[in-house]
This record gives sequence, C-alpha cells and structure tokens, in this order.
Amino acid sequence: MKLEPIIISLLDTDLYKFNMDQVIFHKHTDLCGQYFFKCRNKGVVFTPEIVKEINDQIDHLCTLSFKKEELDYLRSIRFIKNDYVEFLRLWRPIRDYVKAELTDDGELTVVVDGPLYSAMQFEIYLLEIINEVYFRMTYDYDALRKSAEKKLDEKIGKLNDGTYTFKFAEFGCRRRLSREWEDIVVKRLVTETNSCVGTSNVYLAMKYNVTPIGTYAHEFVQMYQGIDSIPLAYTNHYAMKDWYDEYQGDNGTALTDTVTTDLFLLDFNRSMVNNYTGVRHDSGDPYAWGEKMIEHYKKYGADPKTKVLLFSDSLDFDRAQKLYDYFSGRTKVSFGIGTFVTNDTDEEALNIVIKLQYVNGRPVAKLSDTPGKAMCKDEEYLEHLKRSVEFRINREK
Repeated sequence: MKLEPIIISLLDTDLYKFNMDQVIFHKHTDLCGQYFFKCRNKGVVFTPEIVKEINDQIDHLCTLSFKKEELDYLRSIRFIKNDYVEFLRLWRPIRDYVKAELTDDGELTVVVDGPLYSAMQFEIYLLEIINEVYFRMTYDYDALRKSAEKKLDEKIGKLNDGTYTFKFAEFGCRRRLSREWEDIVVKRLVTETNSCVGTSNVYLAMKYNVTPIGTYAHEFVQMYQGIDSIPLAYTNHYAMKDWYDEYQGDNGTALTDTVTTDLFLLDFNRSMVNNYTGVRHDSGDPYAWGEKMIEHYKKYGADPKTKVLLFSDSLDFDRAQKLYDYFSGRTKVSFGIGTFVTNDTDEEALNIVIKLQYVNGRPVAKLSDTPGKAMCKDEEYLEHLKRSVEFRINREK
C-alpha cells in the first residue's frame, strides 16, 4: 500500500519548534543531539510494510524546503527574527540524520542524530508520519474517519450549546489521525465555534488565519544538561534566562516540570515571575499544581488574575471544563488540547514520543512531576540527576 506524501510543507509542525530553534541558532549552534522514538502503548506491532512506508515518507520529507510565502509568514510572527528566517531559507531536513528500523519482535526504532538546530526539527514531522502510516495501513481508514467525524460533531455541539464554556488551542499535530483530518478539525473548530483561539500547527494557522500558539518544550531545558559549564540543578535557570534574553518577555509561557516543578519554583524568582506571562502544566496533579502556582505568584506580590495557567496534559473537554470551573476567576485559564481532537476514533490512539536523550554525547533526561513519564537511556545518569535536584531543593527550600 503506497500512500500519498504526508508532509507537504515544512510549516506542518508545532510553533515551538521554531521558537526553540531560534534560540539554538543564536546561542548554541555547537550542540549536537540524539533523539529516540518510543511507543508507550502495549502490544503495538509495526510490520515491515509499515516501516518501509515510513522510510519512504522520510525520503520525501527530506526533499522539501521552505517556500517564499512560508518564510514570509514566519517573518510576520512578531518574535521570529529575520536572520533566523534567512537561515531557514537555506535549511532542509537531511536524510542522513534519521534512521528508522524494525526489530525482530516488531518494535519500531527511530533515531535522529545530528546538530541540534537541525535534529530537533525532525520530531514532529516523524511523529506525524509514523502515526498516519500506522493508522492508514493497520485499520480501515474510512471507518476511522467516520467515527472521528461523529465524535467531532458531538464536541462542536457541546461547545456551542453551553456544555463547555472554556477556550482552548488545538495542539494535536503530533498524534493526529492524518494531515487531512487535522486540517478538517481546525477548519471546523475555528469556523463553527467561538472556542478555539488558535493552533500549534503553523501551516494550519497560516491557512486559516488564526493565531499560531506555543512556547517551548521539555527538550529545550534538557539540552542545557549537555553543556559542561552548567550545574545540573541549574539547567532550568539558564534555559529561562536564555529564553528571556531572546524574547524579552514576549512569547513568555514557562514550562515548569522538566526537572520537577519544585525545582522550577526556585528559579522562578521575582524577576522571572514578572518577565513571563504564565506557566504551562504537563504532568502531575493539575489542581495541586495550579494551587502551588497561585501561591507562588502571591509570594512575589503578583496578582494571579494577570497570569496564565496553561494546561496541556492529556486533556479531554470534560477534564478541561472541570479545571476551568475550579480556577476561573482566580487566574487566567487556558488549554492546549491535542489527541482528543485530532485522533479521537473508535480505536485507541497511539501514545508515541520522540525524546532528546543525548547532547554532545552526554545523557539528558526529563524528570517531570509524574515519575512514569521519565525517559532516559542511562539509568545511572537519571539517578544522578534526581540526586542533584533533590540536593538543591533540600538546601534552598
């Protein structure tokens, strides 16, 4: 089964890839990274035919370059700088940086290895490819589409009849059913409801004239663990400092849980509280996290009602509504909702990730506020990182 090209534009990715890459382009071009794929679902088997199609799709991806209108659109985004756009005019995905293979027991292995400013860009493209190839070649795609359409109709009905009263951004390109389906979802959400304030997908933001949304991901903080001169327990501090130096308070939502929120709060001092417009939740109890953030803002004399709590951890609309009802009026509440809108069918969605694991040959890791989300190739390093974080927390709390 030969599929049509899945990636047809290099803008078909999350905005935060460009945000993070711009900082790397300006400050850390000496870093090299290795990314590894993981499927968290049990019992998923990738066939040789699926893996061949994935590799064919990667081959096609690596023929693409940015078009003039795409570069002009990136320039129009307030905080994307012209010199970085000129770099993207020259940039293209390099096939030698990616290897996708099948193990004897049907497990898909994907490794991306190259300069960090280039290797990091592959993550979303590869997840989009893997997801769509898997669902088109494993199931009756038309049946999946029909079930997704029915569920989207129900969601839109509840967004319009007052069942759901919150606003959200679509964050679903990495685990979407297909490029075609995410396009339909975004179009319908922004034209048939008043609830969707934007999308993380830059191509669809351009196509439908809506706000592209995103700041940075865990990998941005993780990469500082690979810089020799930075103590492990202070990597978040240097990541936030570089981010502020680059954006001067624009594009300012901080991700709290890369090396645990408790450590993040030690770095989120009065200056950072004032410099960042809000914070994003991606692991742990969202209610406890929200309360902790509100108290932290009050500690530094900042009015929580002027700050954004952005929730993005495996949300569906019911969970989002409960969080909105709980925090509304006490702070600004926002949501990034992904798989629930772009791959909600009668079959289980894939929980797939591609995570940064090495920088300049050194292991890096995400701790998060949910222990099960930790992913590291080097258990000894992971324990060392945990001890470093705990030592600083115990010393400074």
